[in-house]
Amino acid sequence: MDTTAFRSSSPTPSERASTDFVAREMSEAAIAVTGVQRSATQQDAHAKNVKAVIIVGGPKHGTQFRPLSLKCPMPLFPVAGMPLVMHHINAISKVDAVSEIILLGKYPENMFADLVVDAKRQTGIAVRYLQEYTELGTAGGLYHYRDLILRGKPDVMLVMHGNLCCDFPLQDILRFHTNVASGKHTTIMAVKARKDQAHQYGNIVADSSTNAIMHYVEKPSTCVSCDVNGGVYAFSPDIIDQIKEVFVRQLDMGVEGAIHFENDIFPKLAGSGQAFVFKFDGFWSQVKSAGSAVYANRFYLSLYRSNDPTQLAQATADGPTIVGDVSIHPSARIHPSAKIGPNVTIGPYCTVEEGVRIKDSIVLKNCHVEKNACILNSIIGWSSVVRAWSRVEGSPVGADPNNPSTHIMQKALFNQEGKLEPNISVLGEGVTVDEGRMLLHTLVLPNKEITRDHKNEIIL
Repeated sequence: MDTTAFRSSSPTPSERASTDFVAREMSEAAIAVTGVQRSATQQDAHAKNVKAVIIVGGPKHGTQFRPLSLKCPMPLFPVAGMPLVMHHINAISKVDAVSEIILLGKYPENMFADLVVDAKRQTGIAVRYLQEYTELGTAGGLYHYRDLILRGKPDVMLVMHGNLCCDFPLQDILRFHTNVASGKHTTIMAVKARKDQAHQYGNIVADSSTNAIMHYVEKPSTCVSCDVNGGVYAFSPDIIDQIKEVFVRQLDMGVEGAIHFENDIFPKLAGSGQAFVFKFDGFWSQVKSAGSAVYANRFYLSLYRSNDPTQLAQATADGPTIVGDVSIHPSARIHPSAKIGPNVTIGPYCTVEEGVRIKDSIVLKNCHVEKNACILNSIIGWSSVVRAWSRVEGSPVGADPNNPSTHIMQKALFNQEGKLEPNISVLGEGVTVDEGRMLLHTLVLPNKEITRDHKNEIIL
């Protein structure tokens, strides 16, 4: 097994001499499962130094997001007027004691250079991108860069997946983590899933009185629990030792592969008194497909309404008709007779002509929508043109409003009969839709010209 990828990015001489390939003995006994919750008068601990890590994945993780991921890494895709991962960064910036934000992934470093600069400027927090040069897994990347992550001796490492859309309760998670136990322990944010959907996620069984995790299984064949892994974790620094044990065990067995929290770490911690669950009942969804990006766009726009209304377009006497939550970049030109919204984001340097109707859609940078065109439940790719009287329409995307445990599932493109499933319509970069054409539930790859009507098709 090639161990180079998992070696520390900057090992000390003592590490090279004694600890790189030998499992360190656990120096403390496991935290007792019973009696770990403290009284109200004792729950006053707080983290003094927090490192935040966002796992952004790599190019192969965005395949369900094509053709949009052909132009842009999925974490950088604009949702509600900013890159998806910027919503994570903004949430982290509101947490007390965060000293650094680290983006960890396999994308080339230059792709994230502009984001890092913007994030530093907007948050005033140190931000860096660390590139994995091979597939290390969700836990393996932390182990490889352990020296950089542990620099400054953080009390807590806040780790989150970059494909989430959520009203991140980070301050509450940290408060829970620092008070539920003292020692080397892990907190996993859990969300409720419907029973018929729970098997698609990591299932968590916890003690109802202590919140200690008793059992964890990743994507079981049948539902074990409706409490599922929400992809946000708080770790004590000793988690690095837990990852190292797995690494050394794999090394001894001659097994080569990535190390994942979900498959290699959490099942082992369950029942040990070292893992606890923080149950979150707010909004949560994953962003893996174009349809889920439209859904996330709707949520973040609604969040602006309550948290930062200045991000939303306001109706004016001489401006377009604005319905509901809408974000329009200042450089975009919108004709006063256009009707925009609800749940619409229009990107930089776009032009929207007279009589246009846009609803539940994302229109990306440099697009031109000509007069009387209609765009519903769609994503219009960068520098695309929708000519006059054309219609681009997809199916509405949303969870069951009567069941808060319902999450957006990533549907297959085709059903069992080999037919394309109805979904949102997506135009890749540089697509032109000719005048008077209609696209319904259609996915168009970049740089195509649409000269006839299409329904339930993929245009290659």
